[in-house]
Amino acid sequence: MAQITAALVKELRDKTSAGMMDCKKALSETGGDLEAAIDWLRTKGIAKADKKADRVAAEGLVAVSIDGTVGALVEVNSETDFVARNEGFQDAVAEISKLALSVDDFEALKAAETASGLSVVDYLTKLVGTIGENMNLRRMAKLSVSEGVVTGYMHNSVIDGMGKIGVIVALESSADADALNALGKKIAMHVAATNPLALGVDDLDPAIVAKERDMLSAEARESGKPEAIIEKMVDGRMSKFFKESVLMTQIFVMDGERSIEQVVADEAKALGVDVKLTGYVRMELGEGIEKIEEDFAAEVAKTAAGV
Repeated sequence: MAQITAALVKELRDKTSAGMMDCKKALSETGGDLEAAIDWLRTKGIAKADKKADRVAAEGLVAVSIDGTVGALVEVNSETDFVARNEGFQDAVAEISKLALSVDDFEALKAAETASGLSVVDYLTKLVGTIGENMNLRRMAKLSVSEGVVTGYMHNSVIDGMGKIGVIVALESSADADALNALGKKIAMHVAATNPLALGVDDLDPAIVAKERDMLSAEARESGKPEAIIEKMVDGRMSKFFKESVLMTQIFVMDGERSIEQVVADEAKALGVDVKLTGYVRMELGEGIEKIEEDFAAEVAKTAAGV
């Protein structure tokens, strides 16, 4: 059995970020074997994480990473906004968002290896044991172009590249990258403000279109007008719905006059080359998560008592 020295405890703390007493116990349980102690702490961390896994995690951070023609967004959730300002949590989110640039889908990102040697999922599990809150990788999105740029924008930034609302915009073109990025940022800011439902009319979810038409039809029938008139009324209102809900036909918030389609066309004319807006993604922290109001002071008391 190896001697459990202060230096060995410190080395284990540096490798795992676990508490001193946990490190001492891990080394005692494993006969001073450092690698076995790391595994022991990892198992303990997973046990802690399991206890917290049913807590609602609706806070956290959205992060954007860009590498020329590729851009990615990720959302990593925590239980409180306080943890979102934790440097360790922010470092983890930054690393995960960069890993998203090199994987094809969400499952691949969860399994991707971090600098710690752990997968993203295991890395977050370990972080749960260290920080003491439930957290999880909720989703990712990625855009790329063969030529051009993917531009990112973060609204309500906590730190550079991370915040509450992230947007990426893909522009396909042979134009100068700086000019395209300037255009892309303006469009991304517009997307953050207006939250369009789709890039074009053909990209709209048919279920959303059907629901809107049914609602407008019900409203129109209350007028008591003939069915033929009602149909025309609904068609007119649906045209307005498409114009306001689809990115390419929305009025640009920065000038209040041109559609986004016209903004892109005007920039293409000025640059002397074709420019095509091929896609966008808007990701807002916690959207769709049902939040549960809790007594935070009572929760802190429970944590302090080891409950």
